[in-house]
Amino acid sequence: MAVIFITLALSLVALYFSVEMFPRNTVVAWYFLLFGFIGLGLSLYMLIQMRQRVLKWRLQLPPVMTIIECRKCGFKNVREFQRGDYIFKQMGTCKKCNEPLLVTGIYREIKEPKKKKEKF
Repeated sequence: MAVIFITLALSLVALYFSVEMFPRNTVVAWYFLLFGFIGLGLSLYMLIQMRQRVLKWRLQLPPVMTIIECRKCGFKNVREFQRGDYIFKQMGTCKKCNEPLLVTGIYREIKEPKKKKEKF
């Protein structure tokens, strides 16, 4: 990362020198101008590529799920975790048997990567 910023700074210096040297030595000024624009283009290209790579590798956390169950009739509901959920918390009454619903589990849903098929 530091190399990119150093290249960017040197290319800006080369562009400045090309403007300063133009009245005295046009050949050297053209070379400074060429190297300045090449360095500027390469460093900007690398910064854009690094930003896209970071966005692509952004880590996505799997959702946390809460299991709510009725102990009497076995009714089970799975929903996303809400702040304040804890195991054995009473969550109202069951729609089927009017018994209390309890939070029986809180877990993070992990999706396993797809396994490659083996060739025989």
